[in-house]
Amino acid sequence: MTDSLAPAPLRPAPQPTNPVAPAPAGARTAADVVTPDLVARLTRGVIGSGRTANHTPFTGAKLADLPEATPAEVAEAFARARTAQAAWAAVPVRRRAAVLLRFHDLVLARQAEVLDLIQLETGKARLHAHEEVQAVAVAARHYGLKAPAYLRPRSHTGAMPTLTKVTELRQPRGVVGQIAPWNYPLELSVGDALPAFASGNAVVMKPDTETALTALWARDVLIEAGLPPEVFQVVLGEGPVVGPELVRHADYVSFTGSTRTGREVAQGAAARLVGVSLELGGKNAMLVLHDADVEKAAAGAVRACFSSAGQLCISIERLYVHASIADEFLARFAARTKALRLGSSLAYGADMGSLVGERQLETVRRHVDEAVAKGATLVAGGTARPDIGPLFYEPTILDGVEAPMAVCSEETFGPVVSVYRFTDEDEAVAQANATPYGLNSSVWTKDARRGRAVAARLRTGTVNINEGYAPAYGSVRAPMGGMKDSGLGRRHGSEGILKYTEAQTVAHQRLLPMAPSLGMDDEAYAAFMTRSLRVMKAFRLR
Repeated sequence: MTDSLAPAPLRPAPQPTNPVAPAPAGARTAADVVTPDLVARLTRGVIGSGRTANHTPFTGAKLADLPEATPAEVAEAFARARTAQAAWAAVPVRRRAAVLLRFHDLVLARQAEVLDLIQLETGKARLHAHEEVQAVAVAARHYGLKAPAYLRPRSHTGAMPTLTKVTELRQPRGVVGQIAPWNYPLELSVGDALPAFASGNAVVMKPDTETALTALWARDVLIEAGLPPEVFQVVLGEGPVVGPELVRHADYVSFTGSTRTGREVAQGAAARLVGVSLELGGKNAMLVLHDADVEKAAAGAVRACFSSAGQLCISIERLYVHASIADEFLARFAARTKALRLGSSLAYGADMGSLVGERQLETVRRHVDEAVAKGATLVAGGTARPDIGPLFYEPTILDGVEAPMAVCSEETFGPVVSVYRFTDEDEAVAQANATPYGLNSSVWTKDARRGRAVAARLRTGTVNINEGYAPAYGSVRAPMGGMKDSGLGRRHGSEGILKYTEAQTVAHQRLLPMAPSLGMDDEAYAAFMTRSLRVMKAFRLR
């Protein structure tokens, strides 16, 4: 046997580097937060004869027993919602919008309650949980104030100006079926439902069971704000059981999750000829150009890559850095990453929390271990932290990543980022676009004009200049969504509410019919209409 065939020496296991954030004295526990009274209040009126449970990733312990719906009970939830929707749609839009504004105030006033639930159900750090509170409050304020304008009747020039009066109305679709993910259980559940309610729809929502308490809390607060209880139905259960039933009964489907499941949802909706919006996966890129502020870019990369432990569809997983500043950037980025404090207490202070489940941890381990085995270098992280909790993994930076390492192209959805060097801007843009995904991207430069020019060449639904994801997502008057395999449709702005409506055109013909009249025969009428069309073009009537 030759030396070339001898087994490679085992790599030493990386040693933990990230510090642990100390728990404050008297910190609340899961038992303090998830009490029997709370669970009873939040599940009141929720249909489900079976039983299921959710757990906290901090320890793996059970949080609550919850009702689980059968397929027949999902149909019952839709029947209840459909009955309630007709009366809700008859409520004037300003009164419906006022519910969202009251909800805004209640969420901010009672944020400590939901922050505890978000942390317990997702394992994320409290500051990252607060991003959800911010996002929901912003969406509630926006649609609470703007829904009447988005939904108001609009007049259009008719087929025969002055003789044809045309009005465009916006009618609610009916009952929206919403499938919400586990990673942002407040923002990606009720945040997407708010414009549906404002436009007169009912909602039947299936949140992930492991994060159901957060969604149920939002439902409870919306009811307190004035939403009729039957208008908002929640059904819990296994995705392959409850999910298809939701698609089978809904008048419109809103889904956030994986691209694979999104395709299945789209196929089910298409078979019934109902609309669908999908926010799916991403392999988002950040470009650090040669003139970027290196310190600001390194700090921004930490936010962009490791918020919610990287379990964010719009977080950054690929970093393209100009070769002239790459070493300096990487040194500063690594130092900041290694200083992040990990923790599991229900309090501010930790910089990063836990992964949410064993499947996420396994994907992270697989991507990192395979990349290192094939020659990538661990710049930071690369190790699990069971000393903090069963699903903790250090924020990880990989250098020297190349195809066909899985981390190059597969979505990791964890605290792992790969660094690539470039010398040519066109090359960096091409590499950033060389993915089937197109959700979010980030450009860092001191030259605003260059940043906007590069942004326009990136094939992603949102692009942030000199920040990772928050400016585009938080600008709720503008649409947010994905290109390519990252989804269909948009949330936020006019598109985020009009998708929950059907456009209806009402045309009122006055004085003369759209037919020969006033003694004209067919030929005279055709000549008259020909002259009229030419006049309308001359006067630029559209």
